[in-house]
Amino acid sequence: MYCILVTGIPAAGKSTMAKTIAERLKLPIISKDAMKEILFDNVGFQSRKEKVNLGVASMEIMYYVVEQLMKAGQAFILENNFEYSSEPGIKNLLEQYQYSVLIITLTGDYRVIYQRFLERESSPDRHRGHVVNDCYPEKKGKEVLRTTSISYENYVYGIEQRGFDTFLVNEKQIKVDTTDFSKIDMEKLFSEIAAWKEEILYD
Repeated sequence: MYCILVTGIPAAGKSTMAKTIAERLKLPIISKDAMKEILFDNVGFQSRKEKVNLGVASMEIMYYVVEQLMKAGQAFILENNFEYSSEPGIKNLLEQYQYSVLIITLTGDYRVIYQRFLERESSPDRHRGHVVNDCYPEKKGKEVLRTTSISYENYVYGIEQRGFDTFLVNEKQIKVDTTDFSKIDMEKLFSEIAAWKEEILYD
């Protein structure tokens, strides 16, 4: 069986890409951010430490769900900002359940995507749990501490140090330039995915 990992740099469009692929291939999506938002809404946090703990919990829940799908032999899409430190957890599951994996890595012009990152953080569509650090749900009349927008230099440093666009657990990776979504050849991408699926089927 197989799974597809959609990963890449912050604000590269991982959620949008995962949904597009899932609709085409009729596969379920497992998203760490989606699970984190459920925890934000149902548990909440009263400090930065509690928020971090919810992030850790969402990762553990994500791996639990992944393992249940693997036990059932279900193909799926896993969307997350995988980094070097993520390798042991996902690699152990892939090896234990003998899953083939295709990594689709979203990257592009760092400066352009960094601007998208800043716009996302100030967008009313962004879940407030990601935006504030000290308290969610926010209390009326209480000044909340927003996350501090990082500089472009720190944005790039984080990508390079954490491996957001170089993360690998095998040799099969498709890199997609999402600098301009309108220029992405989705049919070419779907053809590459289909060719990979055929390859692992007859391997």
